[in-house]
Amino acid sequence: MKRLLALTLTLSGFAISMAAQNLSDRQQAEEVIQTYFDGWATGDTTKIGRAMHRSCHLKNFRDGKFIDFNRTQYLSGFRLRQRPAGLTTRIVSLDITAGVGAAKTEIVTERDTFTDYFNLMKIDQQWFIVDKIATRIPHITAPDLSEPIKETIIDGLARPWSIAFLSEDEALVTEKEGTLIKINLALKTKLAIKGFPADTAKARDRGDNTGIFDVVIDPQFDKNKFVYVAYAAKQGKQKATKVIRAVLENDALRNVQTIFLATPFTEERHHYGGGMIFGSDGKLYITMGERLFNEKDEPALPFAQNIEDKRGKIYRINPDGTIPKDNPDFGPKAVPGLYAVGIRAAQALTKHPVTNALWFSEHGTMQGDEINVLKAGANYGWPIKTTGKYRFAEYAPPILEGNTYTEPVWYWLQTVAPTGLTFYTGDEFPSWKNNLLVAGLSQGSFWRLVVRGESVSRVEELFTNDRVRLRKVAQSPQGKLYLLTDEADGKIIRIKNGTR
Repeated sequence: MKRLLALTLTLSGFAISMAAQNLSDRQQAEEVIQTYFDGWATGDTTKIGRAMHRSCHLKNFRDGKFIDFNRTQYLSGFRLRQRPAGLTTRIVSLDITAGVGAAKTEIVTERDTFTDYFNLMKIDQQWFIVDKIATRIPHITAPDLSEPIKETIIDGLARPWSIAFLSEDEALVTEKEGTLIKINLALKTKLAIKGFPADTAKARDRGDNTGIFDVVIDPQFDKNKFVYVAYAAKQGKQKATKVIRAVLENDALRNVQTIFLATPFTEERHHYGGGMIFGSDGKLYITMGERLFNEKDEPALPFAQNIEDKRGKIYRINPDGTIPKDNPDFGPKAVPGLYAVGIRAAQALTKHPVTNALWFSEHGTMQGDEINVLKAGANYGWPIKTTGKYRFAEYAPPILEGNTYTEPVWYWLQTVAPTGLTFYTGDEFPSWKNNLLVAGLSQGSFWRLVVRGESVSRVEELFTNDRVRLRKVAQSPQGKLYLLTDEADGKIIRIKNGTR
């Protein structure tokens, strides 16, 4: 029996060792930190102790005193408990070099934000936290007594993708599997807009990323009546993302012009991008996905890193499609209008109400969903860098000398599939003022992110007991909040304060 037990333990240890070898050092270090998070959340000292090396010390400065706990003293302060509601954790940054590393992490509770700095080391083929310094910042905010509730306003939409308000009650809505329509939120009516181009490649099912994407109205719409729509245009069996500008007149599109086309036409059905927004500079910003589903299909120079390829980028153009002279210079071979590179599947852009900075959402593969701040000339890393894992586990990204990569301001450790996002500036939820609201397709998640500068200090997931796939969150001119659901029987839902 003893020999059998020894053999079992040996094989178990061998299996764990082999599993560890199949993970990169970064992934192993992330798993150690996640083990620490899980233990901290529930008071499980077994998990915390497994993550921390026996020599680990905790240091901080609190109430005028320097505190230095060894591992045993630190673990003695924990008691088993239920995971606190609303608790979030994240790895803010992680740097690994030849068996050593440094990480900044955050644990956010309803009352406090704990920021930890870990030194990590790989010892006998296993990663440990070998040192920790920490601080705690209480949330000095009034309690949020509001109760957000949902009210369906309109249903029967063919997977609505975007909404652009013409007035408080009237709006244009794009349908991923349908067309461009005008709705009246007060009367609950729908009207198809005539004159939409006939080359639309309509999505066939939920997993098909083609269809009609973002719709925005010109900043001078009252004078020129211009609207802009992005959609997957077909050419035979192949497709590419196209952006048109047209005059909206008598519920019809007139003088339709193509102002941007992200060639080449291909047969892929994923990641066409199609997010748009007008910046405070009056320029039109457009997201373009790389159109690949799996990294095994990446060329030697990935699409998103190739400045001569239109895929996997963010563009900045004038409203008439010409290229601004003050765009960043990516070199003489760069495709026209290029503003940022290294994009996998960004779908939405929004503008900060105070700084006017543009923020955008980005889909990862296996996790790796991100929120980024758009910077001129930035490289967001895909597929060289990702905060998640590759769908094709054997993929080895090329080393591109001289590149500098821009880190996300937030990323999730679970799959969220973030799509539409907006900064809230209304009055119905006072404590949400200037918070970033994010709709997600995966598990129907809806998130509120508290933003400080260009970082995220707190995260809350809403409607966890009432989930539905969400494509967009948008705010009306008077500050009302609406959600667009990604369903065959798509809906526009109003978020209301149930305590009023």
